Amino acid sequence: MSNAKVVLEPAFQGVGHKPGTEIWRIEDFKPVPLPKSDYGKFYCGDSYIVLQTTCNKGGAYLLDIHFWIGKDSSQDEAGTAAIKTIELDTMLGGRAVQHREPQGYESDKFLSYFKPCIIPMEGGFASGFKKPEEEKFETRLYICKGKRAIRVKEVPFSRSSLNHDDVFILDTEKKIYQFNGANSNIQERAKALEVIQHLKEKYHDGVCNVAIVDDGKLQAESDSGEFWVLFGGFAPIGKKAVSDDDVVLETTAPKLYSINNGQLKLEDIVLTKSILENTKCFLLDCGAELFVWVGRVTQVEDRKTASAAVEKFIIKENRPKTTRITQVIQGYENHTFKSKFESWPASSTAGNSNTEEGRIKVTALLKQKGVDVKGISKSSAPVNDEVPPLLDGGGKLEVWCINGSAKTALPKEELGKFYSGDCYIVLYTYHSGDKKEEFYLTYWIGKHSVREDQEMVFQIANTLWNSMKGRPVLGRIYQGKEPPQFVALFQPMVILKGGISSGYKKFVEEKGQKDETYCADGIALIRVSGTSVHNNKTLQVDAVSTSLSSTDCFILQSKNVMFTWIGNSSSYEQQQWAGKVAEFLKEGTESSTFWSAIGGKQNYTSKNVSTDVAIREPHLYTFSLRNGKLEVTEVFNFSQDDLLTEDTMILDTHSEVFVWMGQGVETKEKQKAFEIGEKYVEHAVAFEGISPDVPLYKVIEGNEPCFFRTYFSWDSTRSVIHGNSFEKKLSVLFGMRSEGGPKSSGDGGPTQRASALAALSSALNPSSQGKQSDERPPSSGDGGHTQRASAMAALSSSINTSSKSQTQSHSGQGSQRAAAVAALSNVLTAEGSHSPHHGRGSPTADAAKTELAPASPPPEIEPDATETGRTEPDVSQEQTANENGGQTIFSYERLISKSTDPVSGIDYKRRETYLADSEFQTVFGMTKEEFYEQPRWKQELQKKKADLF
Repeated sequence: MSNAKVVLEPAFQGVGHKPGTEIWRIEDFKPVPLPKSDYGKFYCGDSYIVLQTTCNKGGAYLLDIHFWIGKDSSQDEAGTAAIKTIELDTMLGGRAVQHREPQGYESDKFLSYFKPCIIPMEGGFASGFKKPEEEKFETRLYICKGKRAIRVKEVPFSRSSLNHDDVFILDTEKKIYQFNGANSNIQERAKALEVIQHLKEKYHDGVCNVAIVDDGKLQAESDSGEFWVLFGGFAPIGKKAVSDDDVVLETTAPKLYSINNGQLKLEDIVLTKSILENTKCFLLDCGAELFVWVGRVTQVEDRKTASAAVEKFIIKENRPKTTRITQVIQGYENHTFKSKFESWPASSTAGNSNTEEGRIKVTALLKQKGVDVKGISKSSAPVNDEVPPLLDGGGKLEVWCINGSAKTALPKEELGKFYSGDCYIVLYTYHSGDKKEEFYLTYWIGKHSVREDQEMVFQIANTLWNSMKGRPVLGRIYQGKEPPQFVALFQPMVILKGGISSGYKKFVEEKGQKDETYCADGIALIRVSGTSVHNNKTLQVDAVSTSLSSTDCFILQSKNVMFTWIGNSSSYEQQQWAGKVAEFLKEGTESSTFWSAIGGKQNYTSKNVSTDVAIREPHLYTFSLRNGKLEVTEVFNFSQDDLLTEDTMILDTHSEVFVWMGQGVETKEKQKAFEIGEKYVEHAVAFEGISPDVPLYKVIEGNEPCFFRTYFSWDSTRSVIHGNSFEKKLSVLFGMRSEGGPKSSGDGGPTQRASALAALSSALNPSSQGKQSDERPPSSGDGGHTQRASAMAALSSSINTSSKSQTQSHSGQGSQRAAAVAALSNVLTAEGSHSPHHGRGSPTADAAKTELAPASPPPEIEPDATETGRTEPDVSQEQTANENGGQTIFSYERLISKSTDPVSGIDYKRRETYLADSEFQTVFGMTKEEFYEQPRWKQELQKKKADLF
């Protein structure tokens, strides 16, 4: 197939130019765009091509092309999908990662685009589709598997399909049942609830009863009785029969084959990156998964030949047709592929090229909008002033220096001074808004500190963490890798030479080295770098003129005299910072005293000091230890839902690594957090090129700091919900409890509870009843209080029945509710109150609303507005309109920070909210709703690129 024909494929014209998902179905051997309304619908008789475009922190687009093959799709259709995938990749510049996705064996990454799940439907294009009006509701039985990326499969509606090991969903017209096998996984039970929510919204218009049936536990429950009646009555279910779905393909030691003219040759050598030649294609056989590596300068026909050769390899080796194949292009290899090699040295140019690509796109956009971009270049790029989440101010700061086996508290005037030969413990206690007291506990390791002090600082910090019952985030920080939230605690933070601990002094003496420890009446040259409170550090350097740089400011202390040296290319912020410390001495007008103190004037540099810039997307991983080696599995398109209370997770942001541990993790395992983190850092150094000194944090569920939460669309109310993953999800999605009590969530239960709570609120807050309440006679004695207490107790007992025995019958629950109603009635009658009146249509609406609402947090805990997807501008619409002649929507040209005609009277941190919907779509490539569904950090990054920050 010629390149000309590839380029002219009409269905692929103009794709891949904005973040998002695009889907085509193969119809008559041609790709046909699928309407967005059909995204997520897959038919077993068809094959599809899915293009996912994402934008990384450097501004470059990352491309993944998946071709999905239905179990009933013809071989010709599947082959067409494979070939068209290669053609699409060629049109996109040949840099996409390609994935073969057999139905039922899809990759986690593919499934992450269609959360919570996909449920393939019978039929297909060739056999024709049923029209909506022809479809009648059919009762269906599904099996659900997977802790995070859940795989849902329809099975025959028969008792023989059930077993004790899996989770099933029975979807009937009036009610959806979840059957939890006695041996099923808690986390699979939790994920199945998300599927129920999906079915409820998609096929029941959001209004439907939900019931939980636990295998062997609810014989006395009506929900259980209803469930078994649908299967013809209760009867024992059999053991699980092993099927093809249960066969887990074994991961084997990787074997590398070179591909030449369609022939495979085994390369029996140690796997290193240098083996892969850019003019060839290779097959990496890992047993459970195959990878095709494509050199960057290979031809389209070579790539097609390689794909065909791999298909023949699968047949020859008797591999299942469901074997997953991933094709990666040189320079765009994914983590899974790279981890199969001994190591994967990072490219020194990849990050720069991605950043440059992003810079060019932003410049082009500004130019298109008429903004003067003269002078914007690679060398004169503006300083990145994006402020990361910092800890709230006004807290209590304590610092201890390690001295032998003890820690010595630093006096207030010494806070911020760190010696490179010492180790320190830092504890910051603060309140985040109106929330509980929070703690930031870290230990800092100087570059020249001794091993004994490094071990001791960890032991003491860990002991302190344990004494505080694991509430603080615990961090390990190496000199030179201080994160923003650490630096911002000290104004200023100064790193000085030498050390004051006994361990350091002893080491210097034993080695016969000169003690260069900073002395207040000696000579010291200190470099001032950074432009903001979160990156402004000062570091003592050698007191010689070659240490100077035109891009920085320096402070010279010569006994009792202080000089400030201002570099010609230093920033205004640096000059301000340095000016607060000492008197000014401009570059070129230095006194002889200055130069003599640093050994005379010599040439000095004008280059910027290199700083780490994280341009990689954050990644969330699960992990396992096999023969002492850490193996990680990525969680794609992650969210807060993926932080399961029974698990330990690793969040790698490139500039920081977090080990997150759920409340369900055993105490012994929580003590191993840093051991796990260190193993991961070793792994990431080899394959992802992160620094071995990257800040490492241990975070316990419920105590996540703001700089961790920022990578999620965070709901703080979830931390007050207790229980395992299933119990938490049940409470969040349906307001139900998992054990005892009413198991069915429908129109009645939630509405009754809501009405009861409203009535109780009315009884307990008579002042809210207007004039009527003022006319009520006062209650005599304690009767009113007693009635209220009785009502509260009865209502609490009826609602929170999980505290009762699991064997409690429905009649018992009915009695409790009756008691609650009677007690409430007495209160309301005695005090002259009126119960709320609902119209005929109200209960259903209330049921849907109450049923889907997350469990309300206690009054003293409110969701943190800064962590949700969208926050409203601080400036009111009325104020904006008053200052702009009634106008509240403005053009992109006027809203950007570099505008020559800027708007006044707006919230400058929320510039994007003032864009018209159509222009918002043009600027960001998505709707406002889609934009605000993203994690906060992604929103801020995209605003920065569009100059709306």
